[in-house]
Amino acid sequence: MTWRSMLRPLRQRSDLYREKPLATAWTIEGVKEALAAKKISARELLADFYRRIEARNPELNAYLALTPERARRQAERIDALVAAGGPLPPLAGVPMAIKDVISTRGTKTTCGSKILENYIPPYDATAVERLEAAGAVLLGKTNCDEFAMGSSNENSAYGPVKNPLAPDRVPGGSSGGSAAVVAAGLAVASLGTDTGGSIRQPGSFCGIPAMMGSYGRVSRYGLIAFASSLDRIGPLASKVRDVASVLEVIAGRDPLDSTSTTAPVPDYGAELGKPLKRPRLGVPKEYFAEGMDANVRKKIEAGIALFRKLGCELVDIRMPHTDFAIATYYIIATAEASSNLARYDGVRYGLRVPDDSLLAMYRKTRGAGFGPEVKRRIVLGTYVLSAGYYDAYYLKGQKVRTLIAEDFRDAFSKADAILTPTSPVPPFQLGERTSDPLQMYLADIYTVTGSLAGVPGISVPCGKIDGQLPVGLQIFGPPFGEARILQLAHAFEQAGGAEV
Repeated sequence: MTWRSMLRPLRQRSDLYREKPLATAWTIEGVKEALAAKKISARELLADFYRRIEARNPELNAYLALTPERARRQAERIDALVAAGGPLPPLAGVPMAIKDVISTRGTKTTCGSKILENYIPPYDATAVERLEAAGAVLLGKTNCDEFAMGSSNENSAYGPVKNPLAPDRVPGGSSGGSAAVVAAGLAVASLGTDTGGSIRQPGSFCGIPAMMGSYGRVSRYGLIAFASSLDRIGPLASKVRDVASVLEVIAGRDPLDSTSTTAPVPDYGAELGKPLKRPRLGVPKEYFAEGMDANVRKKIEAGIALFRKLGCELVDIRMPHTDFAIATYYIIATAEASSNLARYDGVRYGLRVPDDSLLAMYRKTRGAGFGPEVKRRIVLGTYVLSAGYYDAYYLKGQKVRTLIAEDFRDAFSKADAILTPTSPVPPFQLGERTSDPLQMYLADIYTVTGSLAGVPGISVPCGKIDGQLPVGLQIFGPPFGEARILQLAHAFEQAGGAEV
């Protein structure tokens, strides 16, 4: 069944399906206010978003699957709550999308891979459960780089996603679909995953706020693993306040994930409007080195100047091990990927290519099921874990990871938050870097550091080059300092940071 055929029953309901959009843009607060005032029903809003998806998804290829029946049931539940006149849950009626590496009960979860082409999880990820409990209406699953391995969303087995702001450009990866649907108005907010920049870089490329919380802030239960010590689930939305609202819902301890934190979850929304109180913001010179696009540099410098106008104190800091971050990341991440993806062998679930020989079946299944980038990373990871090379590569990589984390600890002794570019380049053209893996990997040079250190980071829009290509400014905070960086991002947004 195609996503278009899924919409047919909805189109046949004349009381739900409208020919014209109800609004050009929605926020979480706007949806709740419209529902409470009975200006719109959750079912009408749902139908309107599916109309938008039907119109634009053929061009963008951002959704891989839709969930109209599940969404309808949730919308009807919200409408019943509105009719009863009681308080509405925090995400009541909000249309949202889920990256296709996050498990959804009864709906295909392919990870953008042929090897899981027909996999239907029997359970929901904890983050998905929490969204629905908070009233969100889940529209469908978004396209992504295969097993979240990529920086452009060109590694999906189901075709690349196009950037809705510049269709000849990439939307970033690996959560390119999750960023594109928000930027195109095909969802109010979405969930992505970030292993080395896969939420923040697509947010930058699509001109929207996008956040990676601290490692352990959001449960990973139900997230199909790429690199378990790095993977994180996080929100993307059109406004920082909406990012904060979604994060507050999905954050918190989960007994099903032993790595999730017991730290209390603040009221992020209440923190946004508090005065900044002259915070010290660190600017590391290592993030402004050779290789950074001159136009990106100008926008980031203008963004940093805006923070100064907001009363922030700018502090020069050093993060001396930044140059080793890409090499360290691609040792640790590929080693963990090699281990995690060993389970896809054609025996238990997923694709199987039959053969009389067990070893031949393994080889043919993995050869047919995995794409070139996933194979490349499995081979790299297997190599760095192999006898005779473990100490020279993987063990050394872990030691350098510790040094990078120490850079952040030292920086946060001098500054309350750190300002950097999100990406050294603006959105690049489709196909521009696919033949050069190293150039593709270098697109994550400013994001992998925070991933290795376990700290939270948010990308917030910081102007557009020539009025078209978005630039993102990245704000890092100390572990479990999400409230602080959300407050800074919100102040920047309110001061016109997206237009610098």
